[in-house]
Amino acid sequence: MSVEQVSTTFASLNLHPSILRAVEESGYTTATPIQAQAIPEIMAGHDLMASAQTGTGKTAAFALPALNLLATLHPSKSRGPRILVLVPTRELAAQVNEAARKYGKHIRARCVSIVGGMPYPLQNKLLSQPLDILVATPGRLLDHMERGRIDLSRLQMLILDEADRMLDMGFMPDVERICNQLTAERQTLLFSATLDGNIGTIARQILRNPKTIQVAAQKEKHANIEQRLHFVDDMGHKNKLLEHLLIDPEVNQAIVFTSTKRHADLLAEDLYAAGHKTAALHGDMTQGARNRTLTKLRHGDVKVLVATDVAARGIDVHGITHVINYDLPKFAEDYVHRIGRTGRANNTGVAISFASHADRYQVRKIEQFTGQRLEPSVIPGMEPKRAAPRTDRPAGPRGKPGFKPRHDAPRHDAGKPDAKRSFADRQPANKGNGNGNGDRFAKRTDNDRGNRRPRTFA
Repeated sequence: MSVEQVSTTFASLNLHPSILRAVEESGYTTATPIQAQAIPEIMAGHDLMASAQTGTGKTAAFALPALNLLATLHPSKSRGPRILVLVPTRELAAQVNEAARKYGKHIRARCVSIVGGMPYPLQNKLLSQPLDILVATPGRLLDHMERGRIDLSRLQMLILDEADRMLDMGFMPDVERICNQLTAERQTLLFSATLDGNIGTIARQILRNPKTIQVAAQKEKHANIEQRLHFVDDMGHKNKLLEHLLIDPEVNQAIVFTSTKRHADLLAEDLYAAGHKTAALHGDMTQGARNRTLTKLRHGDVKVLVATDVAARGIDVHGITHVINYDLPKFAEDYVHRIGRTGRANNTGVAISFASHADRYQVRKIEQFTGQRLEPSVIPGMEPKRAAPRTDRPAGPRGKPGFKPRHDAPRHDAGKPDAKRSFADRQPANKGNGNGNGDRFAKRTDNDRGNRRPRTFA
């Protein structure tokens, strides 16, 4: 099904008046392409496979027709949910939960979120009460199902959001076990960044004669996001670039992505010490701490969020103007979701990626996935010492472009960082013994830091 360039109003989609009223109160009158195509198919009762870029209103595309179903009373008096939404992360669960409550406030839809990291007694209490919509991560939901705490006898609709992410995170076996315990008469909706490969195979197993919608091919994505690439010589060079970028007046709020949880904590602390309103976000934090951090981000109390890929999906904050890939993502697909945190709701955004010469193969994979070339950029006075490598050369002997083993990696001067020096001037030394003569990020231990929790601005 192709994208139609014709504006569709929500008033023309035959939504229940109470839902339409909530949508209009939220300031929306015209549906996005994914909403305009998906809502009629879902309301007609079809199973659906849909692919759309992040930030295009995908959540409302399934939340509105799901709420429309709830506008009609169910004959069963069961307390169990009529709508089940499976999501890969706690942040995405919170986003779906918030959307359901916002658009369903006039029909008094009762929505509950069940995710890992929440105490079981609280979840047991929530599940014992009548509910209409259950938003859950697969592992925690399956746990409650096996304990007999959820009545799914009146379930009418199953929604799999970010199905590709659930596949990457290894949740699909749990999803299949959940599906096997649900009524076969349900309507099933699957939303994913891509419908190719294993996702298509899984969809055919759990959906019945689904309609397919694909909005925005990979090459058409993120036209409103300016993408930049900076090659860096070493950590010191990278830190100077980061400091320069963050003090730019055009930066309203930024997300800085790192590859590890430990690095996110350390970088957040260094940026905080340098005067930035900073917080960290990663999977080792409790749900309460993650919620508080996201609330501060939405309220503008946090200007720089340093995060791992746990934040690449499910964060919808319109004030985020910049995304900085301090470390490149492991998978090219995650690059798309990372940069999709900016440029939302028709706003423009800037996505900046740092890459060393050893990362050129990863850059090439990102370019192949997005269909867009990342042109190297330089900041006057901060140019890399080495010329930017080409990423379009033929593959070398190990499948990497121009692969050549290196044994002359630049080494940094050893020495303990001076606390009086600025963040940008702190350059880590060689990996050493962890007592101040080694890599600042790789060798500092919890004991060195007194087991302190990450500091956040508040």
